[in-house]
Amino acid sequence: MATLSRNLRLDVTSTHAVVASSHPKTKIVCTIGPKTMSVDMLGQLLDAGMNVCRMNFSHGTHQYHGEVVKNCREASKIKNKTCGIMLDTKGPEIRTGKLKDHKEIDLAAGDIIKVCADPSFLGSKEMICLDYRNFLSCVKPGGFILIADGLISLSIQSVELDKGYCTCRVNNTAKLGETKNVHLPGAIVDLPAVSEKDILDIKFGMEQGVDFIAASFIRKAEDVITIRNILGAQAKSIHIISKIENQEGLDNFNEILAVSDGIMVARGDLGVEVEMEKIFIAQKMMVSKCNAANKPVITATQMLESMIKNPRPTRAELTDVANAVLDGTDCVMLSGETASGDYPIEAVRIMAKICAEAELVESQTDYHSLFTALKLATPNEISVAETVASYAVATAIDLNAKLIITFTETGLTTRLVCKYRPPVPVVSLTSERSTFQHLTVTRATIPMQEESLIGTDALVKKALGMAWEAGLVTKGSRVVVVAGIMEGVPGRTNSFRVLTLGESVQDIKL
Repeated sequence: MATLSRNLRLDVTSTHAVVASSHPKTKIVCTIGPKTMSVDMLGQLLDAGMNVCRMNFSHGTHQYHGEVVKNCREASKIKNKTCGIMLDTKGPEIRTGKLKDHKEIDLAAGDIIKVCADPSFLGSKEMICLDYRNFLSCVKPGGFILIADGLISLSIQSVELDKGYCTCRVNNTAKLGETKNVHLPGAIVDLPAVSEKDILDIKFGMEQGVDFIAASFIRKAEDVITIRNILGAQAKSIHIISKIENQEGLDNFNEILAVSDGIMVARGDLGVEVEMEKIFIAQKMMVSKCNAANKPVITATQMLESMIKNPRPTRAELTDVANAVLDGTDCVMLSGETASGDYPIEAVRIMAKICAEAELVESQTDYHSLFTALKLATPNEISVAETVASYAVATAIDLNAKLIITFTETGLTTRLVCKYRPPVPVVSLTSERSTFQHLTVTRATIPMQEESLIGTDALVKKALGMAWEAGLVTKGSRVVVVAGIMEGVPGRTNSFRVLTLGESVQDIKL
């Protein structure tokens, strides 16, 4: 009923979002490819609304990705815009093997085909192989083998362990090429959490000083811990975003969330492993649990897919992005749209506009209902810092404040404020470089890095000066400031205050 009440107040002709679109609170993650890796293109993406640069390590060399990192940092410096850098691992995956004479196989619905576990076998219409030697121990009759993102479906008829293959029925007519990805829905696989390639890639990312590791195919909490052990002393400066892409990851989601720094709802592979009609349920569940746990969540895959080739998205894609924002996602992600598409800049601009419109709708939500729901969903005893943060947001809403300013060393205070869905931007002051970068995936934040957080009043004036120049505040605007009485001491957030701007920032009495 809270949604009904909100929707009845909506006005399609409202122009408020036009102003908001230059500062959408939802963050945008852009996958970078050869078309967009130049300093100039990265700068244009930043201007359009990119907050995080994602590198897909399923493709490209270390030399190539190193160039992307260098160019991204240069573009950020030129544009004076913050941009997080995310390394997305290839992850453990299963693929089909090579084929005789490297020729595609024509499969017809109803055909019977054998599938073996010998990677050296050259496939034919009678038998193909997978590169996962233990797959016969994981599957059983009645199960499925899905190939090429699920475009080819095989039903398992029998499993012949002694003969080293299983017999399958082809469910749809298709052509099968070499080394296509494979999914085994419902099967519990024993692949390592990270491959040798992943380990080398993560170590390369550590050398490059990336901000996030997007860990592919996370199935259980131990997988995240394995990656954290690889990071070692750099685990505090490199956050792990666990990608949920299979049923096992969904089944163990609570445990994975507990040990992760954030979550990516990776709908591509998840859509192959889980029944299609249940993907939206999984998405809403994961986003909501991340909101309650105060951890950033990224919604990814096919958000504006048609813009790879078309200058405008479909109506369904527009609605998908907006609904992700209304669900509570911190970030939305573009993949092929910006990595290899024909309209990368336009895709980011349109994404930003959709987010701004959705945020305008979200601002009409009954805050008291949301406030109560978030409090009830918080699993542990609420801390002093969270109590202060939640009531700071409530005060900002009651007084129609235009801005919230937070002081944070670890990012926790800012994330606690953002957990309660403030309808206004949150300027986050920090002296930690890693915190400054990590806040690029937290909704509503505008991070500012300072040498020290000592001297609160001067820093507040500096933040207000930036906000004034950006048009976020004007004469008479109210601003809520969240901080601790003990300046510069982490974990001591215990107060907030309300300021009202005069003719200029200098008129403020602190």
